[in-house]
Amino acid sequence: MKAVIVSNGEFTVEDVPPPIPGPGQVLLDVTRAGICGSDLHARHHADEVADMMAMAGQEGFMRSGERIVMGHEFTGTVVEYGPGCRKRWPVGTRVVAMPIVTTASGAQLTGFSTESPGAYAEQVVVEEAVTMAVPDSVTDDQAALTEPMAVAWHAVRRAKVGRGKTAIVIGCGPIGLAIIAMLRAAGVKKIVASDLSPRRRELARLCGARTVVDPRLDSPWDAYSARDEIRSYSELVDLGISTMKKLRLVDQLPWWRVFRVAERLGAVPSGPVVFECVGVPGMIESIIADAPLMSRIAVVGVCMQPDTILPALAIGKEIDLRFMFGYDPGEFHDTLHMIASGKVDVSPLITGTVGLAGVDTAFDALGEPEKHAKILIAPGSDATAP
Repeated sequence: MKAVIVSNGEFTVEDVPPPIPGPGQVLLDVTRAGICGSDLHARHHADEVADMMAMAGQEGFMRSGERIVMGHEFTGTVVEYGPGCRKRWPVGTRVVAMPIVTTASGAQLTGFSTESPGAYAEQVVVEEAVTMAVPDSVTDDQAALTEPMAVAWHAVRRAKVGRGKTAIVIGCGPIGLAIIAMLRAAGVKKIVASDLSPRRRELARLCGARTVVDPRLDSPWDAYSARDEIRSYSELVDLGISTMKKLRLVDQLPWWRVFRVAERLGAVPSGPVVFECVGVPGMIESIIADAPLMSRIAVVGVCMQPDTILPALAIGKEIDLRFMFGYDPGEFHDTLHMIASGKVDVSPLITGTVGLAGVDTAFDALGEPEKHAKILIAPGSDATAP
């Protein structure tokens, strides 16, 4: 079969032996595969990523000199089952799968290891246990976005954004756009998006952002109504004292119980939920410095360099800092069916398609934010440019 091989940052299209499904595994014909930001980074910085992954407990991540078939966002059709499968779907069934397979050395991420070749190829192997049939209403293009949208859905769920709260998305690359779409699907109406790129700001609006700002001209912190937010420590103290004065007017009132009821009802002031989707040094500290008191920062942008923050500032403002990665099988399933129902519209994210021979060009094109967000690979296509 034909596959795209990356080694030392260079792509080549080669004829390679087709993968063989092992116990509990399924062989797919790839119909679409997506190019992820992590693919862009791993192409030229594989060794740094591998070192970081090893620190996190994941051995076997690709190294720069190895020959790797990348691609962890994909959809395809069932071709063949390995030993011990339940053979849940007829041959030809369209499916998606979580990008992880069992190997002789343990579980490996699909498309990031020599032991688990990815979907920049005509065929790929997946685990039957984490494979799911694609509903008829979902196109191949849409199905290929299940994986990145599941990452966004996981981030939105972990961030716990209430429907009446404000969500601020800093950075409108593919993951930022996906988070905006998932926030909208979750019923969040006050979504502020900030990005330097006019094209990405346009896509952010299409994905569901109510307010879009160019941070060179406007501040995302001033771009929305903040009736229930506290902008300074003195405001917080003033609110506490004035509230206590009112509660203590009635001596028989158990004011401490009123406080706890207010907490349960969500009436206690809090800041917005901020999604950091840029992943460059200094961004987290900048958000901590500028965000209102008691904001929650959901870090989704992957920064591969050492960074610094001022913990005392975050403590003084009671900033809640959370880091997100991946998703679980339930979230992957939910995402697929949110796309199928039309609750999530992924079409604004798809900006181009290439065949295997166009992967190198597509990677270069994704470095220009004014045109592309998500480029898909169709192995059967002859297109060499998106």
